[in-house]
Amino acid sequence: MQLNFYKYQGTGNDFIMIDNREGLFSKTNTKLVESLCDRRFGIGADGLILLENDNSTDFRMVYYNSDGNESSMCGNGGRCLVAFAKSLGIINDKTIFIATDGLHHAAISENGIVSLQMKDVDEVQLKEGYVFLDTGSPHHVELVDDLEHFDVRGKGAAIRYGELYGQAGSNVNFVNQESADTFSLRTYERGVEDETLSCGTGATAVAIAMHALGKTNSDKIQLNVEGGKLEVSFVPKDGKYTDVFLKGPATFVFAGNVTI
Repeated sequence: MQLNFYKYQGTGNDFIMIDNREGLFSKTNTKLVESLCDRRFGIGADGLILLENDNSTDFRMVYYNSDGNESSMCGNGGRCLVAFAKSLGIINDKTIFIATDGLHHAAISENGIVSLQMKDVDEVQLKEGYVFLDTGSPHHVELVDDLEHFDVRGKGAAIRYGELYGQAGSNVNFVNQESADTFSLRTYERGVEDETLSCGTGATAVAIAMHALGKTNSDKIQLNVEGGKLEVSFVPKDGKYTDVFLKGPATFVFAGNVTI
């Protein structure tokens, strides 16, 4: 069987996009997803996303990590899927779609900048030395010194697989403050099991965590990730965060077909 695919990236977080509106892609074949995401023997990507029909919204997002397992929400993947949907003529400049964590509103500009509404955050756990919150995916957030030379893979894996989060694990973000409203971060992603160039739910988590810690008073945060720049905005009230938006570029890379 010949499979048509499309490759997109959002600040270096890259994804294989499949138009699965006819339901031909095997959604239970984890080995297939893993092999397609393999950077040496496959197409190569941090994850694979299916665009599917949905009766109540413009489309449905089904996301798989590069290990082949269906996973929780992916912010950069969601932004790239919006750009993909526009290229297919499914949407124009605005959309509502459904993902594993619920409904998402999004808008895309003429120059490919996608603003994606993320889930509300009702709880931010401020712990000694770190913050934990769920922005569609679970995230551990920790301020560190010398982020440039920090052992993200080693330290991230130790936290992800440690006793703190048990078998489910967590994504892990290491952060440095650059200015009153700007932070740099590096992320170890659960499911990829390595550092990625960008993580949308991670950038969202960092922005909210830094506000909750009192490191910034701004409700519009600039995030420097390894693959570029993102922006997160929100409305804070009584320890909760609503109208959360993740904004940044979503770029088409190439298209092709592969025999599966």
